Formats: sequence, structure tokens, C-alpha cells
Amino acid sequence: MSRDTFLLPPDARPNWVKYPPAFRRIVEQMLIDLRPWRILEGEQALLRFRGLAKRYPSRDLFPFACRQDNDDLACWASGMGEKVLIIHDFSSPGYEDESDFEDVWAWLRSAVEDMIEFEP
Repeated sequence: MSRDTFLLPPDARPNWVKYPPAFRRIVEQMLIDLRPWRILEGEQALLRFRGLAKRYPSRDLFPFACRQDNDDLACWASGMGEKVLIIHDFSSPGYEDESDFEDVWAWLRSAVEDMIEFEP
């Protein structure tokens, strides 16, 4: 699996999505399976992006990771810089926000903690 699989070219993603350097480094290091979290391949991210747009039409959310044991997605939101939002997908609009992180590194620290707790 190529690192390019996870990074969509600019013409294939929403124009407001700019991959933060931290995310690029995570992908370069292939830190993609942090069970229960998993970095989404670019095409998967686009598919989930389209679903989020239908379910939450008042928001611009772009997912980059999903939690495999529930419907949580780690997302960037238009106009919020590198902040990471955890969205509980398929919740009723207005109830989808689970938590947020200052940036990708803060999210990664939490994802590693989830990985430690997830594995017996």
C-alpha cells in the first residue's frame, strides 16, 4: 500500500482541505493502523466526506480517520485550521460532536491511548 493512497491530490479533495504537516508525517511513517483507529485511504475519505455532507449539510467536515468499533470519525472542518473534531457519524444533526483536539498530534496521542486500552 502506497503512502499516496492516503493523500488525495488537491484537485480530488475539497479546496479548503490542506493536509497538515503532522498528518503528512503520520502517513509517511505509515502509522495508519492504530486499532481501534485507522487512517482512511483517500477514496474512503471522499466517500465518508460525501456521506457527512448529506447527513450534516450545514457543516463542511472532511474525515481522515475512523474508529473501527463505533461510528466516530476524526475530521477537519472548514475554517477551523488544524483543529480535529471527533464526529459521531449517523447521530441526529446537532448531536454529532463527541470531542475535539487542538491538532493532529493531540489527536494521535489520544488515539495511541485508545489503542493501549483497546488491546487486551
